[in-house]
Amino acid sequence: MKAVIVNEDKSLSWTEADTPSPRDNELLVKVGATAINRADLMQRRGLYPPPPGASPVMGLECAGEVVEVGSHCSRFKVGDQVCALLPGGGYAEYVTVDEGSALPIPEGLDAASAAALPEVFATAWLNIFMEAALQPGEKVLVHAGASGVGTAAIQLCKAFGSPCFVTVGAASKLEACLQLGASAGSNRHEGSFLGKAREFAGDTGIDVILDPVGGAYLADNLELLGLGGRLVLIGLMGGAVTEINLAQMMMKRARVIGSTLRARPLAEKAAVMSQLEEKVWPKIRDGEIKPIIEKIFPIEQVEEAHALVASDTTIGKVILAVSPSGSS
Repeated sequence: MKAVIVNEDKSLSWTEADTPSPRDNELLVKVGATAINRADLMQRRGLYPPPPGASPVMGLECAGEVVEVGSHCSRFKVGDQVCALLPGGGYAEYVTVDEGSALPIPEGLDAASAAALPEVFATAWLNIFMEAALQPGEKVLVHAGASGVGTAAIQLCKAFGSPCFVTVGAASKLEACLQLGASAGSNRHEGSFLGKAREFAGDTGIDVILDPVGGAYLADNLELLGLGGRLVLIGLMGGAVTEINLAQMMMKRARVIGSTLRARPLAEKAAVMSQLEEKVWPKIRDGEIKPIIEKIFPIEQVEEAHALVASDTTIGKVILAVSPSGSS
């Protein structure tokens, strides 16, 4: 098969690689499309190695056709169309995936659209609804609202009855987030988000904050949290070290939750995917929730696709079409 390989100079090549063989609990999937995540850009630079035992090839999600099933697999059969959450390996013609990390492609979606679902919806659902236990009517703040995870989170909040405030980096991104269902937002290039977010929060404060920024936003996040509020940290783009007002946390009975997805045990990932299938997939089939895609590139143009993601101008996901079925 072919796969994207990171060369010594950090350039990328679409070149020959060994085809993986599925273990007893795994599926072998012929990849129609995969998607780019910021973790891929970090891995390319040598800053985010894959978990032990995972493929060294980049790619944390895919959509395609099952071509082989392990002896312990019981749900899927050869020919089934699936999308999957991966610890790595998606930038390739074939990838193995634990059966519990795969779901049927929602009715009406092609491979390119389905490849935009697993990583961002699993991340948003895990952190907002499982870790932070969001309840209907509670107020949510989503930082980086126009990102893949952000656009998924906005739609989930709207679909499950919670108003959402976003921070973004451009007026066009804010408009896109409002169209997706955000109630209000702030452009970071126009000053601090704190004032506008306070208006949104009202007297009771914000209940749940989803934050990929980290240190630079911590003080303002804690200021905005209401009584019993939950701050979920999923990234450190704004730094890993900062001071924290412990008295403020105690008085508000606030919780700061650190969370990652890629290295979680397979059973935990399967639990997330199961909840997605039960609660979110019907809303995707009905058109209430949709994948948000900025652009689709053929896999041979992976360098250009990475550059687009790195530019921080995108809304939603950038997709890599690996086979003709992934480019429609």
